[in-house]
Amino acid sequence: MDERARTGQCCLVTGATGYIGGRLVPELLSAGHRVRCLARDPGRLRDQPWRAEVEVAPGDVTRPGTLDGAFEGVDIAYYLVHSLGTGPGFEDTDRRAARSFARAAAQSRVGRIVYLSGLMPAGVPEAELSPHLRSRAEVGRVLRTGGVPTAELRAAVIIGSGSASFEMLRYLTERLPAMVTPRWVDTRIQPIAVRDVLRYLVGAAALPPQVDRAFDIGGPDVLTYRLMMQRYARAAGLPRRLIVPVPVLSPALSSHWVGLVTPVPGPLARPLVESLRHEVVCGEHDIARWIPDPPAGLTGFDRAVELALRRIREARVTTSWSSAALPGAPSDPLPTDPAWAGGSLYQDLRERRVAADPAAVWRVIEGVGGENGWYSLPFVWALRGTLDRLAGGAGLRRGRRDRDRLRVGDALDFWRVEEIEPGRMLRLRAEMRLPGLAWLELRVTPDGDGGARYHQRALFHPHGLAGHAYWWSVAPFHALVFDAMARNITERARRTA
Repeated sequence: MDERARTGQCCLVTGATGYIGGRLVPELLSAGHRVRCLARDPGRLRDQPWRAEVEVAPGDVTRPGTLDGAFEGVDIAYYLVHSLGTGPGFEDTDRRAARSFARAAAQSRVGRIVYLSGLMPAGVPEAELSPHLRSRAEVGRVLRTGGVPTAELRAAVIIGSGSASFEMLRYLTERLPAMVTPRWVDTRIQPIAVRDVLRYLVGAAALPPQVDRAFDIGGPDVLTYRLMMQRYARAAGLPRRLIVPVPVLSPALSSHWVGLVTPVPGPLARPLVESLRHEVVCGEHDIARWIPDPPAGLTGFDRAVELALRRIREARVTTSWSSAALPGAPSDPLPTDPAWAGGSLYQDLRERRVAADPAAVWRVIEGVGGENGWYSLPFVWALRGTLDRLAGGAGLRRGRRDRDRLRVGDALDFWRVEEIEPGRMLRLRAEMRLPGLAWLELRVTPDGDGGARYHQRALFHPHGLAGHAYWWSVAPFHALVFDAMARNITERARRTA
């Protein structure tokens, strides 16, 4: 075991519910570090396989008062949060969050900050960068000038199962054998495999104190987006794609196009697309002085795609871009009954007896969504998903992280798992665009006669007059959809028992 592993530094990880953070935590643990996760909602980490091995500190980088104590005894602080795609004002939110994080780290005498940023195009004035990259650059400056040595790792497109950039590339290529594309498909990009990103993040914990700067990190290949699509098609066993770039598709139009074709919704697709306007290629490889390349070299694009596809085929996608809540989605937890005294809370209740063991019913409940669908009127669910996409929501295309198992915080089409009691209850919170808050709760209990009872509850808390009008306008459809859902779930459980 090396000196770094023996010292067992204490690492504070922000964004542990997100794509990179959720993969970094087990890597840090494997390297012998102690890990503390900063989370706005600690409950979302409850079902992570590494939860018992870490500390969890409740806190929000946008609310400085919540950070007290979270940095105590911390040696390395990882900053992996951003306000990507949250709409106007996200740059100010990112700026304030970075300042509060840097201030708290300095006050607690943290030894180092490690920040994962975006690769900056050479020779482009900051004012001409996309708002996303401009904000990333500003956050880096705020952290580096906060009094704590900071390593800013700048990466372009990250290739790995579940990353937003990879999902965008994957679905565009798989769903469109021929496409008319924006000019940015001919922009040169230096992608990097997620395994190499994680290797650099873990290695940055051992950087000496005098290292206080930004580093470009990238894989060994420099490719255009067009070439990336063609090479993805080859790796996936698809015919060569016909790609015709045209000059009339602006980033805004491109993001709508990406939102319609891929699971990545418009609010998230737009900053990703805007960041492809300029060439993003590493201008240096200085990081190798402190974190040498592995003996076999950095992971090439083709190998990274192969590894990502293998994980998808084997259902071993540990984190996904959808692990983080969709920008603008409601986040209020289901309230307790006393808090709603005097308020409006609409409910649709269904209950059925099942001639099956409760475990058989639970298997069907835990398998809802994604490729299995919602067991009722698929065309109605598809229409609702399409309307949600047009409104800037997630629609049904996020699917499931795992085809068999769910955990708290998982995205499930346009729902998110808010609570799960294995074998008993699944509660989903709606992340579709609604004039109110909505939940769907599925529960199974023994009936005392060797069978089970299935309980289904849909709840809606309206916001204003529009919310009340929405509920009553869709109530006739709910009567059809939810009744069929209860009937088909129980029938599926009976047949498979």
